[in-house]
Amino acid sequence: MSSYPHLFSPGRIGKLQSKNRIKYAATETNFPYGDGFVSDREVTYMEAQARGGAGIITTQGAFPDKKGEGKGFRGMMSIAEDRFIPGLARIADAIRRHGALSALQILHCGREGGVDIDYCLMPSVVPQRLSYFKPPREMTVPQIREAVNDHIRATRRAVEAGFNMIELSGIVGYLISSFISRYTNKRTDEYGGETIRERCRLMREIIQGVKAEAGADFPVGIRLCGLELLDDRGGNTLEESIESFRIAEEAGADYVSVTVGWHESSLPVITRDVPMGHWLPVAKKVKESVGIPVMMAFRQFVPSIPEKAMAEGILDFWEVCRPMIADPELPRKIVEGREEEITPCIACNICFSRLYYHQPIMCSVRPNLGHEGEKNWGYYGFQKTTEPKQIAVIGGGPAGLQCAAVAARCGHRVTIYEKEEVLGGAVRMASKIDEGSDELLRPIRNLETQCRLAGVAFQFGVECTPAMLAELDADTVVIAAGAEISPPPFPSPLPLLTPEDILIRGINPPQRSVIVGGSGTGLSLAVFLIRQGTYGLTVLEKRRKVGHDVNPFYLWRYLGLLRKSRVRLMSGTKLAGINTKGVLVQSEGKQNLLEVEGIILAESSAKFSFLDATIAAKDKRFYIIGDAKKPRRLHNAIHDGYRLGMEIGNDTEN
Repeated sequence: MSSYPHLFSPGRIGKLQSKNRIKYAATETNFPYGDGFVSDREVTYMEAQARGGAGIITTQGAFPDKKGEGKGFRGMMSIAEDRFIPGLARIADAIRRHGALSALQILHCGREGGVDIDYCLMPSVVPQRLSYFKPPREMTVPQIREAVNDHIRATRRAVEAGFNMIELSGIVGYLISSFISRYTNKRTDEYGGETIRERCRLMREIIQGVKAEAGADFPVGIRLCGLELLDDRGGNTLEESIESFRIAEEAGADYVSVTVGWHESSLPVITRDVPMGHWLPVAKKVKESVGIPVMMAFRQFVPSIPEKAMAEGILDFWEVCRPMIADPELPRKIVEGREEEITPCIACNICFSRLYYHQPIMCSVRPNLGHEGEKNWGYYGFQKTTEPKQIAVIGGGPAGLQCAAVAARCGHRVTIYEKEEVLGGAVRMASKIDEGSDELLRPIRNLETQCRLAGVAFQFGVECTPAMLAELDADTVVIAAGAEISPPPFPSPLPLLTPEDILIRGINPPQRSVIVGGSGTGLSLAVFLIRQGTYGLTVLEKRRKVGHDVNPFYLWRYLGLLRKSRVRLMSGTKLAGINTKGVLVQSEGKQNLLEVEGIILAESSAKFSFLDATIAAKDKRFYIIGDAKKPRRLHNAIHDGYRLGMEIGNDTEN
């Protein structure tokens, strides 16, 4: 019997039955072409999602209008004209081939749209809070009615393309949600008003029009916001938001998907500091208010959470978005009892943030995202080499583990040498920063599992030295031993500490300390310390901005926390000297004394400049990856390792 009987029981939406209660949730990819046409890359990505075993697969949102006012992403696909139907049909066919139900999402981005033009459409002119959104124009009543008709025409095309159901998007500030919310809808005509029912008129008309076009037996669902988190700017109350779900059901919706927050909400929603399952009480309130299936995604990254929610009558379906970007095979691995093999999402949201830079999504922990149709990228497995080599990987952090796993899957004999008695490298420190940071260890455990399943050998407690490298019995040596902390260029009468001293060895720095380096490492250390106690901290950063390498989803939260805790952030400033009273800092050609009791070094550099001569003399090939090559972020390390593993695996002369 399955460990998750609710997840893997048949689900029902309208008259359709799904093979299980897992639904891949819609997410933009920027894989389609910029002209709205579906690309091969999008089709193979969606087919991978369908092959992974979910019962329902939802496409990314397709904008429904010819002008592109509803287009919110440069590579968003279109359903605005009949010429797009053949490409959409390819996605529906790919999903159908693997026994899943297909849902096409119609998405007019409204307030967040107009990416290729110089304005966006809104119910009322409310200033944009986020700089990358276009200046707003208030919609006229004829424009509103045309938007309704655009959705209806898009529905016909989705039916013709062969999809099983339609999903409407009314979330995060997109068109429908901007009419529902009192924050953005200030209208006094028939499409506005003080009551939630008045502001839901556009939503009702779209649902009713889409249902009439598709037919009574064709399921239509809608994603709505259960909690806007816009209290600081006059958004809907929780009660108003819950009422919008009831109104959607009355209008004919066959299911509802519960979301939380807008893109401009001032509270975190989908980052690691939000505990898994945190938002389920919102779904519970919706479930108590409607009689149609309820589903939710947000911060449910492990199956035990939605399974419990279903058992308690809170959810009918588990929507999975970013965890299935990280691993489309998640449903299959769960049902086969292989949860330790699931490549785990770490809620870094790099996939999401890239959309606003007009880049295709990428994944920190799955480098082959977007390459599912390219054999050499190994999504469906690597071809075994006919000339296996002995590969030595120095360092058991993310770069080394990922490289070793891929090279071993290609058939090579791989050994990892790790100086510590545990794996993880710098991730061990990052996992201690704040609440939820321990989730960063999940990919380390997964990579260790991948390595062991592929036959990688491990040698712990082995220090990497020139002599050790020269003695290795290996054809190829991969240096993945991380970076080293850069010492100050002058002697220090004050105590010097490193991130490892504080986070691994548990040494407490002096109360008044300066952190030298305001990149992700330095800011993270500051966050860690102010959570431990009262510190008077200053962060020095040579660049003009601190946190240049920190994901925007986390940077704004870190900076807000540090400023609230009165941490002094000094950008454009470098360390110029140290004496018994403190440190000399230099900014704009001027030096000042900063009185501190201790110095925390948070700048690092590559450390293996001696390798060329040492290893080349022994006729070994060698490579340097991850932080040992250049100190960067977790996704750089994992991607470095994967790409090198591919290169080694495909190189018959290696």
